[in-house]
This record gives sequence, C-alpha cells and structure tokens, in this order.
Amino acid sequence: MEKIIYLDEVDPVGFYGINNCNLRLLANYFPKIQLIARGVELKIMGDAKELKRFESKLEFLLDYYKKYNQITEQRIEDLLNASAESLKEGEFSSEGVLVFGNHGKTIKARTKNQQKLVEAFEKKDLVFAIGPAGSGKTYTAIALAVRALKNREVKKIILTRPAVEAGENLGFLPGDMKEKLDPYMQPLYDALNDMIPARKLADYIQEGVVQIAPLAYMRGRTLDNACVILDEAQNTTINQLKMFLTRMGEKAKFVVTGDITQIDLPRNVKSGLMTGLDVLKGVKGISVVRLDNSDIVRHRLVKDIVKAYDKYNVNRET
Repeated sequence: MEKIIYLDEVDPVGFYGINNCNLRLLANYFPKIQLIARGVELKIMGDAKELKRFESKLEFLLDYYKKYNQITEQRIEDLLNASAESLKEGEFSSEGVLVFGNHGKTIKARTKNQQKLVEAFEKKDLVFAIGPAGSGKTYTAIALAVRALKNREVKKIILTRPAVEAGENLGFLPGDMKEKLDPYMQPLYDALNDMIPARKLADYIQEGVVQIAPLAYMRGRTLDNACVILDEAQNTTINQLKMFLTRMGEKAKFVVTGDITQIDLPRNVKSGLMTGLDVLKGVKGISVVRLDNSDIVRHRLVKDIVKAYDKYNVNRET
C-alpha cells in the first residue's frame, strides 16, 4: 500500500528534525513501512495495517508540532508510546505555556497581572489591558491570539495601531502599503516573529490569516472569527475607539492595550481610551486588567526609568 501525506501546516525541516533525526525515529517505530520525505510531501509505503496505525499517531504528532512549534525525539517517543485516551485528554500539554515560540522559546504569563490578563481573555470577549511600557500587555495579548489560532478557536489574527506619527496619512511615503506601515507596526511584527516560524508567518500574512493594518483601515469592516488586538489605544480619539469596538463580529475576541501615561495626541484631543474606560464601566462582558511597574519584564533599568518619570510627573503637577 502507498500513500502521500502533505505537511502543509508545519515547517517540514523542523518537524523532520536535524539531519532527519525525527524521521529516522519514526521509521524505527514502524519497521513495516518505508518513509520518504521530499519537502512537504511525505510518502508512506508498506503494510496496510501498519500504515493505518502510523497515520493515527502522525496526526497527534502534527497537532503537537502546530501547537508548540517544536517537537523533540523524547517527546515523539512519549507520544508514540502513549495511549489514545491519554493523548485525547491532553496529558502532554505544558501547563502555563501560552505558545512554544521559535527555537523552543516558551512564552507564558510571567507576572501576577499578566496571568490576570490570560484569565480575562479566556472568560471575556472584550478585554482592556492598561499598563506602562514593558509590562508585557501587548506581548501577552499577541501570545493569546497565536494560541487561539493554533487551537483553531479563531480563523485569523488582526493587529492594529493608530499611526499617530504619520497622522494616519501614509500616502506620501514610498512603497506599497506594507512598506509604508512597517515602521509603525514593527513592534507587532517583532512579537509575531518570536512565536511563529518566519516562513509560516509570511504565508499567514500572504493568505490574510494574519493581518497588520493601521486603525483607519478597520472602518466599515465586520470582524468575525478573529482575535483582534488594538495596540497603543491611548492614541485613539473617542470616535476612533468607538469605531473599532463596533467592528466586533460573531466569535470574535477583542483586546485593547494602552499606556495612559504615554498619550501622543494633540493637547486639545481627548484620548479615546481614557473616555472609553469611563463610558464602558459596568458593562457586562468586558474586563479591564491593570498592569503596573511590578509587571515590567524588560531590562532592570526600565522599571527604574518608569518610576523616575512617574515621580517627575507627580512633582510637576503639584
């Protein structure tokens, strides 16, 4: 018997292992079949009963790789030796890990308030995450979005920011829309590049599974089956934030992140985030998570810098 399986949703190089070590391990476990790998194409030949057993195990191996972006020889042995019941019950999940990023990087909530953000996301469809620079609000939100995509809870991820520095008037800049936006959206790309293999991310962007666009491009859309993150929301106007929130469609998760101490709007323009928090106070189905200086997980100096500026601003106002 002969069959070809296409590994379209995984990086075949990563799945096969260094020098095809994972593939050789699989071949040893199933001696009655022959495996021939050519890129995304995996050809299987041999005993029909053994081939069927191999397919059922391969399904779990591929699901594991899609979820965690990695798979080791030890993990392959564990999964191959596990019963179907233990695999279905999620025995091999890694507690607390949101995403296994590139190069085996584990991404999880690292502080109490980041964990609150994770819990709020799981319970509510609209979450506000408010906190200072470096508190992990955007990074955690993107990790949650990637996890939701990997778990097929949503069909796409949409990331947006108000391009305040360019007044959202990007036409004068050279290049196509992506090239115009890159300077303003780079922090979002940086986070995604930590969590999704480069080639896979490029495919996702090409196919529209991952979309990164300025807030102005959200107007008129209805966002269904998506995890949508509005970053730097302190720089939205009142009307912009209302426009964004009313884009929410069926089976959508919205996360709004912002730092109310870093508003870049003109002095006579009120922050949509500040107003939105007041207007939506008490509305059921919405959660507000506040992060603070204790959640800052960048270089140790960042926390001291934020504290120094907070003290300076308080002294200036008194």
